[in-house]
Amino acid sequence: MTHLNATLALLRQITPFESVAGNLAQQQALAQWLEEWMVHELDAEVVYPVSEQRADVAPPLVHIRVDIGAPETLVLYNMYDVMPAARDGWEADPFVGGLAHWADKGDVFIARGAENNKGPLAGMLMVVRDLYHAGQLHTNIEILLEGEEEIGSGHLRRYLAQQPCPIDPAQAVLFPSLCEYGGGAPRIYLGFTGMSAGRLCVKGGSWGGPTAAIHASNAAWIANPAWRLVQALSAIAPAHANGVLHTQPIDEQAGQLLDDLALTFNLADELRFRRSEKLLIAGDTYSSLAWLLGSAVLNISDLASSPQGGRGVIPWQACAELALRTPPGIDADALLHRIRDRLQNPAFEGVELQLDDSYPGHRFTMDDPGVLELMTSYHQQQARPQIWPWAPGCAPAYAFAPVAPAFLIGGLGEGGNAHGVNEYVTLRGLQRFQQSLRDWLLAF
Repeated sequence: MTHLNATLALLRQITPFESVAGNLAQQQALAQWLEEWMVHELDAEVVYPVSEQRADVAPPLVHIRVDIGAPETLVLYNMYDVMPAARDGWEADPFVGGLAHWADKGDVFIARGAENNKGPLAGMLMVVRDLYHAGQLHTNIEILLEGEEEIGSGHLRRYLAQQPCPIDPAQAVLFPSLCEYGGGAPRIYLGFTGMSAGRLCVKGGSWGGPTAAIHASNAAWIANPAWRLVQALSAIAPAHANGVLHTQPIDEQAGQLLDDLALTFNLADELRFRRSEKLLIAGDTYSSLAWLLGSAVLNISDLASSPQGGRGVIPWQACAELALRTPPGIDADALLHRIRDRLQNPAFEGVELQLDDSYPGHRFTMDDPGVLELMTSYHQQQARPQIWPWAPGCAPAYAFAPVAPAFLIGGLGEGGNAHGVNEYVTLRGLQRFQQSLRDWLLAF
């Protein structure tokens, strides 16, 4: 319990930093705090000082090295950015945090980032600290923390793309996280989906919409940018497909993994965990998983017009925030080119696709270093992992290809409500997480 209390104390220290996208001052402050903590607690060498980075441009990277003179190195990657949180509906202030006891979960810590990913970050740092001071580390450790995971990891990807790469070749890269989603079987992903993020915008102009908001009484004879946006969205991604632009067949290697996964995967439990009542598609478990993993899908996260909330106006601009998620093997550039071609239609004059960032999907194999060690760390706590060919979620795994063959996300432990109200980590889950990470590190 003493170790758990120390971890919770660290988590309580980093929770108040409102390190959300756009709040560069808070992100800079937390990055500096984490760097100083690791220098003090781990005798760490700073590789890329936070003080030397332009915090007005992007959230700083935190890159430190714990060098014990070993011939091999492991890399631990994590994130310090979190999603925004309004206080309404929370049992504890999301940027203070608090303990509670839930009948179905036991003791939990509630806060923004408790699951994604400040809870695992605090747990990870405490494990490394304890192993280092006990003299039990067998490898050097490099820790890389970023503040843009939720918005595409642009700074991180540019940093790792440098020649030479600022991280020397390592045995494996691990993104320690709580992977007993919804209290179910833990997962191991052998790859990640890529992402292209941006927005589709329509501004009034020569095509007919107003260049400033005007009274809605003119709607019968002045074009509305919001209607043109709806029309453009329907043309590039018909609503009946829910944004699915292309679905590739599952290859033989992935199919073998899906055969095993389908035997233990419970669709009803997944729907409960995702707070949904039914799937969009029909089919058995295997075909549902194959559709999920094989589909490139254009997600709409926000629709807004300017000015907002003006029921009695025709807006001068309307925008949709988009993210194109592309599994490994699907050419995102080709899909984006197809979208741009469709928007060349004169009917879509005034419509502009603005792309912020893009990175590809990436996959690796069961035989790559780190995978067996992760499976073993689960087995040591009597947990049987589900092996996925790749994750439906996005991560910049490809950027670590110069560093190690595999970029793994892993760790036991349950959390929940990431990005939502009352985000939590169970205290039992936090302990299981730390034990699994300890076992993984000691396996090398």
